[in-house]
Amino acid sequence: MTQQVSGSPFLKPFFLKTPVRVVSPLRQRRHTLPASEFRNLTPQDAISVFEIEREAFVSVSGECPLTLDEVLNFLGQCPELSLGWFEEGQLVAFIIGSGWDKERLSQEAMTQHVPDTPTVHIHVLSVHRHCRQQGKGSILLWRYLQYLRCMPGLRRALLICEDFLMPFYLKAGFKEKGPSAISVSNMHFREMEYTLGGQAYARRNSGC
Repeated sequence: MTQQVSGSPFLKPFFLKTPVRVVSPLRQRRHTLPASEFRNLTPQDAISVFEIEREAFVSVSGECPLTLDEVLNFLGQCPELSLGWFEEGQLVAFIIGSGWDKERLSQEAMTQHVPDTPTVHIHVLSVHRHCRQQGKGSILLWRYLQYLRCMPGLRRALLICEDFLMPFYLKAGFKEKGPSAISVSNMHFREMEYTLGGQAYARRNSGC
């Protein structure tokens, strides 16, 4: 006679021969996910990414920076240019980037990844609605930029944003490059640039 045992819903069940020693729940080893984890995103994270993005942007502008297909495309082509913040296994904030090979961003940059280039186009930074107003966006952006500094060959990051977001990015170290040639519906944007030259700031657990 055997007894099926599964210690986690993410593990395949295995079998133990009887007799099975009964252990008090208070003495059982607890299997817990990391309290806080930063890692690159994968296509398996795409649904969670898109749900957070859709809630954050559609209610404000009516448009998502990336469609679900585009999220899947970028996470498939260049997952190393993404970063997700997970708390107890749940995605709470993320950034998705791709490679670009021109001095300024154009409409084509919204859907293309150009590999082996010195420029990263940051498409979207978004925070789950229950985790906003906690500084998570600033923390994630800082960690992402330091992570990019550790990647050989990268020299700068570009993004576009609306006027009301400019102070956020200026505080993070971005410089304004002027009006963007990109437009979405009737929205207009400013282009911002961050120089990645030099070494990452010395900090424990910087990931470098």
